[in-house]
Amino acid sequence: MEIKPKPNCPLNNFEPCKELECAWFMKIVGKDPQSNKEIEEWGCAVSWLPILTIENSQQQRQTGAAVESFRNEMVKANENSQNVLLQAGSQGLKLIKIKQNDQ
Repeated sequence: MEIKPKPNCPLNNFEPCKELECAWFMKIVGKDPQSNKEIEEWGCAVSWLPILTIENSQQQRQTGAAVESFRNEMVKANENSQNVLLQAGSQGLKLIKIKQNDQ
């Protein structure tokens, strides 16, 4: 059973929606973040806010996971660099600084 809300506009004192005469009436194309179904329909921007908020939250979680993965790789690389420097120091090797020519 699909429940359809009445097309009353909260921006226009709950009068009937003016649809294409209103700047807030827009077309959304993409995937529903909850059902993964394709969406291509017109509606009020105010009514799209819950779906767009859910999508935004999903994107933030993905970004957080990518940042954490990158951080973990950098920690491994830093540990490897520290181990190389410690081994070089324990073997009495001298580290030299290489100067780059400014052009």
